Amino acid sequence: MIPSVLPTYNRAPLSFAKGEGSWLIEDDGRRFLDLGSGIAVNALGHAHPALVAALTEQAGKLWHTSNLYQIPQQQALADKLVAATFADTVFFTNSGTESCELAVKMARKYFHEKGQPERVEIIGFEGSFHGRSSAGIAAAGSEKMTKGFGPLLPGFRHVAWDDPEALKAAITDDTAAILIEPVQGEGGIRPLSDQALRDLRALCDERDILLILDEVQCGMGRTGKLFAHEWAGITPDIMMVAKGIGGGFPLGAVLATEEAASGMTAGTHGSTYGGNPLGCAVGNAVMDHVADPAFLEEVNRKAGLFRQKLEGLVASHPEVFEAVRGSGLMLGVKCKALNADVVKAGYDAEVITVPAADNVIRLLPPLTISEEEITEAVNRLDAAATEIELTVAKQTA
Repeated sequence: MIPSVLPTYNRAPLSFAKGEGSWLIEDDGRRFLDLGSGIAVNALGHAHPALVAALTEQAGKLWHTSNLYQIPQQQALADKLVAATFADTVFFTNSGTESCELAVKMARKYFHEKGQPERVEIIGFEGSFHGRSSAGIAAAGSEKMTKGFGPLLPGFRHVAWDDPEALKAAITDDTAAILIEPVQGEGGIRPLSDQALRDLRALCDERDILLILDEVQCGMGRTGKLFAHEWAGITPDIMMVAKGIGGGFPLGAVLATEEAASGMTAGTHGSTYGGNPLGCAVGNAVMDHVADPAFLEEVNRKAGLFRQKLEGLVASHPEVFEAVRGSGLMLGVKCKALNADVVKAGYDAEVITVPAADNVIRLLPPLTISEEEITEAVNRLDAAATEIELTVAKQTA
């Protein structure tokens, strides 16, 4: 008999009752150090006082009206995002998946309105992840994402990750946009180099192609800049945002230049819930913290400490771990042992990590994690690695 919750997840045998900062607390009282943050969502940790206050205050006033009316909280958040980024305009969604849908529509509508309706193709990359919608899985293109869901939405091409020549060869007269994550998350914490991003921007300019960046996972302070592309000194035409922007409340956005968004006139897109008063009240509180230069400096400082300690961890367990990769507090450890075994051993050591492709475990702690918690996290990962080594020793004895 099928369970009442559709069984599309192989869920861990954990059921958390409470969260406090960097910690998740089980029903039985066990305290887990959370290096997953709900997959980079809880940017300010669990139950952050400013977010609780913003949510509580707004909940006592007004939750939802729809986008048929002016929403002051939405306007305030849009103004903050425009002031802090390349963007001239923002549309609010409920998720990264919805942001992907609009980004694809926006790029295609742009060329349609320019009198080039044939320009609908979007180039994506091996190992990418852009959500689970029809556009999202078509943009990613992997068999894991697409098998059994055909016919797929047409108009997508795919090239190898970080292969400039293959990318150039894939561009045709029908190409509208290139869609890429500055740091792949699900793909195994693979950062694109600053130079590669600069070359990508130059290529788009040369060929009159829109550049769409998916910063759903790597944005909102995760890499030590408000958005990851800032390290390269470039700007996109369209950018997808979600996860950390709501700090745990379902919220996403598409940011765009005035030119790229020029085709999106009244009636071309909409959302019932997107940008409602409750979500944007929380988003404003998140933005006030994460966009602060002093906050981002702390993220960078703690990221350096965490990476240094992880390098030592890898060196101490060469049969379990292979290498550290990533940017800021979006870190990955490539494993020699099965990453699923490392994640499971972490549960036993009461530390939460997230698996990814290429046999990597993702470490995506709250951006508010303390130095002491970083030390404790590495100690618990050390205990998990030791458990794996002992298990292997027993099996081979």
